[in-house]
Amino acid sequence: MVETGDRAAGREVATCLVTGASGYIGGRLVPELLDAGYRVRCMVRTPRKLRDQPWVGRVEVVRGDVTDADSVAAAMEGVGVAYYLVHALGTGRDFERTDREAARIFGEQARRAGVRRLVYLGGLTPAGVPESDLSPHLRSRAEVGRILLGSGVPTAVLRAAVIIGSGSASFEMLRYLTERLPVMVTPRWVRTRIQPIAVRDVLRVLVGCAALPPEVHRAFDIGGPEVLTYVEMMRRYAAVAGLPRRLILPVPVLTPRLSSHWIGLVTPVPASIARPLTESLRHEVVCRDRDIERYVPSPPGHPIGFDQAVVLALQRVRDAQVATRWSSASVPGAPSDPLPTDPHWAGGSLYGDVRERHADVAPDALWDVVEGIGGENGWYSFPLAWAVRGWLDRLVGGVGLRRGRRDARRLRAGDSLDFWRVEEIERGRLLRLRAEMRLPGLAWLEMYVDDDGAGGANYRQRALFHPRGLLGHLYWWGVSPCHAVVFGGMARNIVRAAERARRQRRPAPRPADAGPGGGSEATPSGEATPSGEAAPSAEDSAVRADRRRPEGN
Repeated sequence: MVETGDRAAGREVATCLVTGASGYIGGRLVPELLDAGYRVRCMVRTPRKLRDQPWVGRVEVVRGDVTDADSVAAAMEGVGVAYYLVHALGTGRDFERTDREAARIFGEQARRAGVRRLVYLGGLTPAGVPESDLSPHLRSRAEVGRILLGSGVPTAVLRAAVIIGSGSASFEMLRYLTERLPVMVTPRWVRTRIQPIAVRDVLRVLVGCAALPPEVHRAFDIGGPEVLTYVEMMRRYAAVAGLPRRLILPVPVLTPRLSSHWIGLVTPVPASIARPLTESLRHEVVCRDRDIERYVPSPPGHPIGFDQAVVLALQRVRDAQVATRWSSASVPGAPSDPLPTDPHWAGGSLYGDVRERHADVAPDALWDVVEGIGGENGWYSFPLAWAVRGWLDRLVGGVGLRRGRRDARRLRAGDSLDFWRVEEIERGRLLRLRAEMRLPGLAWLEMYVDDDGAGGANYRQRALFHPRGLLGHLYWWGVSPCHAVVFGGMARNIVRAAERARRQRRPAPRPADAGPGGGSEATPSGEATPSGEAAPSAEDSAVRADRRRPEGN
């Protein structure tokens, strides 16, 4: 049996380097390693994304990028075990080359630093299928595994198929397809045999690999105890979730490309992520060996069966305890993009729409509404406009509005929020979101809450846009006529929602001349009662569209 961390007799406590700590698996592996007694160092491109993680105070966080040899070398100093949990999928057509170069750099720097063990989580490849026939996603994963195995550092490559866990892309795809479509016309790949694995077992094996003896240098297939088709997985999900039996009609004409667009319309998983998942299911993905059990034996009750994995995942979702999601990792974007707070704006033109309002509530009550924005609560203005923008984004391959929220009440830096990403949060004061929809430029939405010194609060909202090229400028001026309705209504309805919540908690005397409606109210979705309206009012203080250029541009 493998011993881990400081429980390994006579062995010094190892420092584990975790790349991809802001992603789905990496964000869950870190606390597991800590609990096993290891020291943990997280290498991320944007350290602030980890700021609100509950375990951040127990780890060392360093800035780095796997494509930058110098930053990888610095992160590797004093490391015993290095986990490679990143990939370039979705960064463009050249992602295979990026993956290849990043893996080469990682392996070289690990060897030079004297790292004793590399651990990589890749994809399970089908037996007997030439690599040239694999999807680009699986082909790249296989190549990365070979590069790390050839690095000269003892390496464990773990190959998994579908991972079942709350928040995983595979689970969300399965969940929403099954829940939303009682009758489904499906592609041929739903008959492909798959060996799914519970995320708890993936994490257990990843931790166990940190203590493998140095002579272990190979790839391992990992999977759950059952081999199922996707049809069987959908039907068993429906049974576990208490849904009526689903009618599933496979047809031969739906290619992985067409399937991915269909999945993108029905589920929160965008087509850009659904496509590699569906392409990977064209071939049978079943474990060819269980050799990992020799080194990381399964405790009683493991590996977890499919039905139990679904039960555990659904319980996490219902209890709002989803630690990480498939969307935890940002969509591709330059980490050096300037922030809207940079002095003199470091990137050229910057357009802005600013709204300010006063709220007759305490600042913390107003902040509760701000932090609860998005997801099921909506965006507090013109729901149709937000919905259309989300649909348009999905049609061009973007994430759309369906990512929702990780937690219904609390946000943390790095969270995805519909088609935004939480870039900064100062609880009680500031929420800054960076847009991740398809745009000809960069966009942010900022919401500020301040104490007015008299028991009330001031609300300030800024929408900022940094255009790229002529198309970016045309885009801003094309949509700016809608800002009075969308952004003006949003500011007004956020304040009204906070004031309404206060009245509901502490009923106030109603004026004698008030009618049954009692005044002008707005719903969280932005729809006003008959006495309210969504159009801009004179109460909006400052509204301006600015262009600021730094000196020399």
